[in-house]
Order: sequence, then C-alpha cells, then structure tokens
Amino acid sequence: MTDIKELLLSRIRDVADYPEPGVMFKDITPLLADPAAFTALTDSLAEIAGNTGATKIVGLEARGFILGAPVAVRAGIGFIPVRKAGKLPGATLSQAYDLEYGSAEIEVHAEDLTGGDRVLVIDDVLATGGTAEASIQLIRRAGAEVAGLAVLMELGFLGGRTRLAPALDGAPLESLLTV
Repeated sequence: MTDIKELLLSRIRDVADYPEPGVMFKDITPLLADPAAFTALTDSLAEIAGNTGATKIVGLEARGFILGAPVAVRAGIGFIPVRKAGKLPGATLSQAYDLEYGSAEIEVHAEDLTGGDRVLVIDDVLATGGTAEASIQLIRRAGAEVAGLAVLMELGFLGGRTRLAPALDGAPLESLLTV
C-alpha cells in the first residue's frame, strides 16, 4: 500500500491561496491525467467496495462522480449520483445540511436506492464531513444500508472523521491518504 500512497501523493498538486488566501488546495487533476495513478486509485477504491459488500456506489458532486463511476464499473455494481439541489429531474429525496458559512442541500433520485442496497459513499476529500454526513442521512432515509465511506484524501486536521463517527454507526471510513 505504501507504493500506492507514494504514487497518489506524487500526483496531487498543492495550490497555495486557492480558492481564498490561506487555503492550501489539493489539486487531483494531475492524478486524473496519469493513467497509472488513476487506475491504481480506481483499483484501491474498488477493493474497498468489494470488502464492504457494497451493491451500489454513491458519488458526491462533483469529484465523487469522477472517482465513483469507474469504481462502480470496476466493482460491477451500480452508480448513483448525489447532486446539489435542483439538478435532478423527477422525484427526489433531499437533505439539507450546514456549512461553515450558511447551508446547502443535496438530492438523490428516490427510486435509485432500495432497502436491499448496501451503499459505499465515495468522494475525493473528507474535510469537515458535512456533505458526507448529509449523504449518509439521505441513503438511510431512502431505506438503504450504509456500507461505508471511502475517500482519496482525508484532511485530518479538520475533524471530519470524528464528526462522521456517529452517522457511520460502525460502518468503515476508509481514507487512502491522510494529510
């Protein structure tokens, strides 16, 4: 696993003062552009999906779509996008949540998740955990079981893991990298 971690870290670019002064943005676009690194990432996340017994992958808008869709294909399971409010046609379930400054809302198609589903949530970065927590609540409201949460990178200093522990209720949180 160390070799994979080194490969992934070597393809993540730090961008200072983006999107605002004082923030060190972790840019994953170089990783996505490198077929070997992107394949290693996809394989690692697909292994987690298999280990959790997931029957569906939920990808969080927007980078969770980029990571989650190939993982679902590799694992041979379905992919469900969780979008910002107002982006999905038809009947949806929605979940509001608080951000550092204000609030947001996410949605999923009501019929895409059922009581027989075990859902692995995938995203690129776990920061404070607000969006991930809302997605877990949304999955459970749809009647599905949360198989876990898997992220490329966890920003440990922001406390997302601690925030998510009660919501995960024993389901695993897998982070390939912690910074």
